[in-house]
Amino acid sequence: MSFIVIIPARLASTRLPNKPLADLGGKPMIVRVAQRAAQSGASRVIVATDHADIFDACRQNDIAVQMTRANHPSGTDRIAEVAAAIGLPDDAVVVNVQGDEPLIDPSLIAATAALVARDVPMATAAHAIQETADIFNPNVVKVVLDKNQRALYFSRATIPWHRDGFAQSKEVLPKGYAPLRHIGLYAYRNAFLQAYPELPVSPLEQIEALEQLRVLWHGFPIAVHVTDHAPAAGVDTPEDLERVRRHYNL
Repeated sequence: MSFIVIIPARLASTRLPNKPLADLGGKPMIVRVAQRAAQSGASRVIVATDHADIFDACRQNDIAVQMTRANHPSGTDRIAEVAAAIGLPDDAVVVNVQGDEPLIDPSLIAATAALVARDVPMATAAHAIQETADIFNPNVVKVVLDKNQRALYFSRATIPWHRDGFAQSKEVLPKGYAPLRHIGLYAYRNAFLQAYPELPVSPLEQIEALEQLRVLWHGFPIAVHVTDHAPAAGVDTPEDLERVRRHYNL
């Protein structure tokens, strides 16, 4: 399976200003993410950005980078612009790796990319939730699958709801109950990636504030790779940044 990785990166961040340029063991975070992604077997890794400082940081570290428009509503739109600009064919597989995932598992990228096919234009990943608190946390997005490992629904709510188990207690996980946490990693067939920005926003997407629900709403399948291990958390807060810095300073 041949695929390329495109990493959307913008400088603005409410909780952590200048996050892509944060120093991790002597290199900017966005460079660390790109280097990690390169270990996945991707044929190319490209950073997509609208900011000159990110562009310069990548160039200084021999990371391929493309400038994009500044007014993209999402990272998906940003990588679609780059995929079009470099002339990828319709059947190319493009993986969207978030720019704040410097510890992402390269094998997870490859496994997700491998699920994209002519009749399955999009893929993502998930893992079993083990902590009760995560099951009821609306910031932890859950996904329910069908028998073919394709997404039925994504939600911030607790799905599936264990009627009998939760009737007895919400403090202990019911036996055999392992809901799936969605991992924000996406792979696309390029023809679908180019069409995605033109799909009308769906009511479910607006209610849940989950972009991937637009895909299901319009009837497109999403394959889901279920990994046995929870991935290392990304960087959203100053505390996350310090945790990742400790990793690189070992």
